[in-house]
Amino acid sequence: MKLLDNYFKLSEHKTNVKTEVIAGITTFLTMAYIIFVNPSILSEAGMDYGAVFVATCLAAAIGCFVMGMWANYPIAQAPGMGLNAFFTYGVVLGMGYTWEAALGAVFFSGLTFFLLSIFKIREWIINSIPMTLRLGIAAGIGLFLAMIALKNAGIVVANPATFVSLGDLSQPAAIYALLGFFVITALSYLRVTGAVMIGILGITIVAMVLGHNEYGGLMSMPPSIAPTFMAMDLMGALDVAMLSVIFAFLFVDLFDTSGTLVGVAHRGKLLDKDGKLPRIGRAMMADSTASMAGAALGTSTTTSYIESTAGIASGGRTGLTAVVVGVLFLISLFFAPLAGSIPAYATAGALLYVAVLMAGSLAHANWEDPTDAAPVLIAALAMPLTFSIAEGIALGFISYVAIKALSGRFADLNPAVIILALLFATRYLFLV
Repeated sequence: MKLLDNYFKLSEHKTNVKTEVIAGITTFLTMAYIIFVNPSILSEAGMDYGAVFVATCLAAAIGCFVMGMWANYPIAQAPGMGLNAFFTYGVVLGMGYTWEAALGAVFFSGLTFFLLSIFKIREWIINSIPMTLRLGIAAGIGLFLAMIALKNAGIVVANPATFVSLGDLSQPAAIYALLGFFVITALSYLRVTGAVMIGILGITIVAMVLGHNEYGGLMSMPPSIAPTFMAMDLMGALDVAMLSVIFAFLFVDLFDTSGTLVGVAHRGKLLDKDGKLPRIGRAMMADSTASMAGAALGTSTTTSYIESTAGIASGGRTGLTAVVVGVLFLISLFFAPLAGSIPAYATAGALLYVAVLMAGSLAHANWEDPTDAAPVLIAALAMPLTFSIAEGIALGFISYVAIKALSGRFADLNPAVIILALLFATRYLFLV
């Protein structure tokens, strides 16, 4: 106990081992749904479900261990929602790249993130991107997830006349997905720990009882990771057209991590007197290291989870909380049969709930100023309608610079935003 106290500085943070362990368990329960959701999404890209399950648990554990033992923050990591959807539906199924090349793009985005953290360029980038675009991108990812959830459950279907239309809501998949969403939302409102995981498992069990789903077992030795281990195609990821994909992975991870770190640290009163996060460089490098490791193992970008606030609310203040989460992800390796029994409609409700949380950023946009409101709406709508996070980011940047410039609001522009908008516009004009 004394060793743990000294290493994680428990006394200094006015906490103890028991509190940190409880906080770690709490955080894990709120984010354990990724164990079921991530393999479900990535398997649609042609990846082996069992291998992705193992890669998900290992990448999450690595990220948690590095974050906890090196950065000493109670912030958990795992493959990010939205980024996994972009990996499958945007890069592989949408653009036609192989999942191996997509893993290569994830690796390069993690490497770039790592270098940006070492040379402290990330602060310049973060400070250069207007809050307007950040809000639009966050909301767009939420709407993108909502579209995927509705599509997977058959609630929204293709229509040659109107592009999309309402599906058959009498089908079991649609009913289960909606029921799961209702349950998860209600439990979250009632502040029930692990609401998302309870909803997923609850719908799975009900479907099994009613004969709409088969039970694959509870525990077994972990599946082989061989189908995805070191399968990333680095040369394929260096294709010129893949640069926008790498940038999208990097951009989303950069702001997702930054926002999560600051938000969680503020909740746990971990900011210094100047309102800055000490050791933010280490925290950023923990995130990027986990992304590179995850790509090598066979999963999409690993990022910091906002669900870490649940553990902080339970008293977690040090990296020991993150280490406990990492240990629980390793234990989860032995529950592969259970993960394989989770049907897509059971995770659809969870995706829809996460979409609600992310779309909430629209409330913070400045709707009174059309030069701010328009780029927010374009970025947010473009992602689900083009089925691509990358396209939403690009159109958001282009519209922001064009509208601000035409309105004479040059003071709102900076070199970084202008350069990025021009690069995106050039891509559309000459490369597409």
